[in-house]
Amino acid sequence: MKIDFHIHVKLSKKTNFELDHFNSMIDEAAANGLDAITLTEHFNTHRFEDVYGTLDRMFPCNNHYYDRDGFKIFTGMEVDVAEGGHILVSGPKDKLLEIRAILEDHTSPDRFIGLERLFELCEPRGMLVIGGHPFRESNHLYHVDRELLKRFDAFDLNGKDLHEIGIQENVAKVLTLGEELGVPVVAGSDAHQMFQVGCVHNTFVGSFETVAELKEAIRAGAYKRELSPSLHLQVRAANLVKKLLKKKTEVI
Repeated sequence: MKIDFHIHVKLSKKTNFELDHFNSMIDEAAANGLDAITLTEHFNTHRFEDVYGTLDRMFPCNNHYYDRDGFKIFTGMEVDVAEGGHILVSGPKDKLLEIRAILEDHTSPDRFIGLERLFELCEPRGMLVIGGHPFRESNHLYHVDRELLKRFDAFDLNGKDLHEIGIQENVAKVLTLGEELGVPVVAGSDAHQMFQVGCVHNTFVGSFETVAELKEAIRAGAYKRELSPSLHLQVRAANLVKKLLKKKTEVI
């Protein structure tokens, strides 16, 4: 299975969810050889409920993933925490939406939930919890207490950061952090726009039906991270197109 653990299905937090945009992202993922993604839309995006509400009407879901013509879309979200980081949470849809409901009072920057409390919500529900882009200047995690960092199931080797920080530098930083703490590292494109899809992904032997199975495979190191040779071009193109489209589509 080839999977990207960090994919957005909206152009930005301020735009409406559009099925055409979603389909363009999934089409591009499939064209790049992926079999699955984890849907990690921002938990405080404009009309978050429209994302899962629309997908529920359009595609069959077994409470673990939506099936779009054989392509698997595992359910998840990206959560801001008080410490300043972004956390990728994925798992059974009913448990995910349960957590999202609890976070309803924590969607503004002055009320973001603490990381330890988020772990307390996620761990008993069997969620996969990934520390997003741990060295991004605007939303880093590396400064957080190390005992908390050790509780992550993985860290995010992020496509956008590989471009902006530099491939060698960012790989070295994230892998070193993972090795020091005993936390695996998985790849996520952080794509909001189709051109960035496929810039990084993970290859596992076999296929998986649940996030719990993926979690076990990550823990066992039974995968490899893949970086596209055109990563820089893909991210630059996506950034340019995203800026142009946002001017036309953002909700005021």
